[in-house]
Amino acid sequence: MQYRLFDLTGRRALITGSSQGIGFALAQGLAAAGAKVVLNGRDADKLAAAAARIEGSETLIFDATDHAAVRTAVDGFEAQGKPIDILVNNAGMQHRGPLEDFPPEAFERLLQTNVASVFHVGQAVARHMIARGRGRIINIASVQTALARPSIAPYTATKGAVGNLTKGMATDWAKYGLNCNAIAPGYFDTPLNAALVADPAFSAWLEKRTPAGRWGNVEELQGACIFLASDAASFVNGHILYVDGGITASL
Repeated sequence: MQYRLFDLTGRRALITGSSQGIGFALAQGLAAAGAKVVLNGRDADKLAAAAARIEGSETLIFDATDHAAVRTAVDGFEAQGKPIDILVNNAGMQHRGPLEDFPPEAFERLLQTNVASVFHVGQAVARHMIARGRGRIINIASVQTALARPSIAPYTATKGAVGNLTKGMATDWAKYGLNCNAIAPGYFDTPLNAALVADPAFSAWLEKRTPAGRWGNVEELQGACIFLASDAASFVNGHILYVDGGITASL
């Protein structure tokens, strides 16, 4: 039998925040590579509609910012004899505003959604992966892990934290057989970026600023996710893979 490095047949992948946007696209990509995908979110109707578009997928409803709810959901799912082999920590949000006037409650929401969720779900799933001696954790970072722009300083802080938390996960858990990496998307046409996509001035700036000269399509993130989830990345750990059309490589 031919050894296929990127084949995910027989593996189960949980993707947080996957009813739309990047999370849904990554779920589609992992399913196409053979994985059984588990979609997550808080809206049962949106999740059901998304699951109907991916044959054989399941849903697991929980709030990724609620530590107890995460632990209960993950432990209960695993207790059904459904091991989570791949975790994609994708849940995230954005809030724009001048830093000097940025609402503290919005900053707290960003911290909980973009950083704490990665810790909560990562820890809950990793405990089971550690017991099995294998697992893949893929956190969704951003070009803002490395770069800043006006009006999103708190978001930039959260994505910088995701990058370093990824390195910490690899440092603590690689010895147990886990591979923990991150994908850092550039500017993609997603619901999170709807306001920017609708702004002709911003799109014109982005096309000039990005060597590839365009917005990214969410499907272009699938290959990176499949790679990091597969045997092809067996010795890749603590890495942040930028998929950004070259924006972080160029002044």
